[in-house]
Amino acid sequence: MSAVESKLCSLLLQEHYGEIVDRVGTFLIRTGNQPLRVIANETGTSLDQVKKALCVLIQHNLVTYQLNKRGFVEYKAHVDRFLRILRYPRYIYTAKTLYGDTGELIVEELLLNGKMTLSAAVKKVADRLTETMEDSKSMEYSEVSATFTHLADTHFVQRCPTVQEKDATEGRPPLAPTLQMNEKEMYIVPKLNMTGRGKRRRSSDDDDGGSQAKRPKKEAEDSQDDGVYWQVNTERFHQHFRDQAIISAVSNKMDQTSSEIVRTMLRMSEVTTSSSAAYTQPLSSNEIFRSLPTGYNISKQVLDQYLTLLADDPLEYVGRSGDSGGGMFVINLHKAVASLATATLESLVQERFGSRCARIFRLLLRKRHLEQKQVEDFAMVPAKEAKEMLYKMLSQNLVSLQEIPKTPDHAPSRTFYLYTVNTLPCARMLLQRCYKTVANLIERRQYDTKENKRLLEKSQRIEAIIASMQATGAEEGQLQEIEEMITAPERQQLESLKRNVNKLDASEIQVDETIFILESYINSTKTKAG
Repeated sequence: MSAVESKLCSLLLQEHYGEIVDRVGTFLIRTGNQPLRVIANETGTSLDQVKKALCVLIQHNLVTYQLNKRGFVEYKAHVDRFLRILRYPRYIYTAKTLYGDTGELIVEELLLNGKMTLSAAVKKVADRLTETMEDSKSMEYSEVSATFTHLADTHFVQRCPTVQEKDATEGRPPLAPTLQMNEKEMYIVPKLNMTGRGKRRRSSDDDDGGSQAKRPKKEAEDSQDDGVYWQVNTERFHQHFRDQAIISAVSNKMDQTSSEIVRTMLRMSEVTTSSSAAYTQPLSSNEIFRSLPTGYNISKQVLDQYLTLLADDPLEYVGRSGDSGGGMFVINLHKAVASLATATLESLVQERFGSRCARIFRLLLRKRHLEQKQVEDFAMVPAKEAKEMLYKMLSQNLVSLQEIPKTPDHAPSRTFYLYTVNTLPCARMLLQRCYKTVANLIERRQYDTKENKRLLEKSQRIEAIIASMQATGAEEGQLQEIEEMITAPERQQLESLKRNVNKLDASEIQVDETIFILESYINSTKTKAG
């Protein structure tokens, strides 16, 4: 693992979980599997604080534990899961797009808490939705529960592994509990009798006497699904992101109807195809025709023409796998992801070195191996410029040079020098640059916020005063007087800071989209090799 990844993980941990969790997590990332005592000694942190930090990391699925052969428990950090923290806003936004505000809040609560029972998640989300409604309205638990079931049915949320039950006759308990996952029950939502509505927060709710009376009833409700915890299935979200990228690429290359056909094929096989599969399940032309969205008026004959066109396209996103049922078709997921990664690399070359360099780069991708003279002729670029551009890309490791000697002595006059593009090393290099970019963006945002800390605190205090005065029915003149405590230059400075922070946040999300495509491509090559 590179130093850039380690630094980015550290920044993400510090921002989301605080300094102590960052210290423990970063130590595990840099040193690998370690037992509790070693973590405490090497980080200079008390044993109690290390335990709490590990609890937080395990709760959020960032660290796992295992029993060492020597008989002690060691903890392991998962770098890929640390880096997924970057993608949390995208997960939440996708849930909102697919399942509305309720879906958004369910996914947000699960990401905030790591793991939750269905009853706890439903109550929390219902309360939060009720807070945003008018005074006379409230959200029913059954509505939230129905949305949760939809998320589970489409595999966006899944059950957490449960502790394996041991026989009582086995003597002393094991050093570490063994977790097991029943794959058949992974997406089955327990049937709970949840009746009620979301509650608004009242000051009287904090009163001890009231809470004592309500506690036994609350415990009885929670015991219905006690021990069945749920978490966000990030792999399923990644599958959705990949599918959307493929649909967008088909739409740009061909037309809207082609992208709708591909969308239908992906939707039909989204639950049955694993996230690492190279192809979707084979689908017949008749099945695709029946599953097209209602109101999409294209005849069976036109659909067959489109499918033939997609199967014959050089991109090879869609492939033919048989002739039964009007023709069997699959989507070549690995080829599609490779094509998206290649387009990303082409875009990088175009932005950094200009359109002529991009032309040479595309030429090398298509022809695989070319001599310098051939590059000049095919790209129609003058010899001097072609040489400069090739060496510029060679110095940035975007292009590589392969020597093929005619004789054993490797004499330059009797050796072919072929330029080529190795897509996988290029993708890995660009991925590291993306990690560095995100780390720089986070550091810049933290610096800007720190520099304006006093002004931000003043603004928050004034906002709190205004909110409390509005609640007590203060006059407009009094509110205006409080607002004027922030001067015009300070207000301008605040606006500028908000604008800059928003730009940095948006840039982080955009860079993460590139990271996702490159990671998907690199992982697909690992699957092929495996």
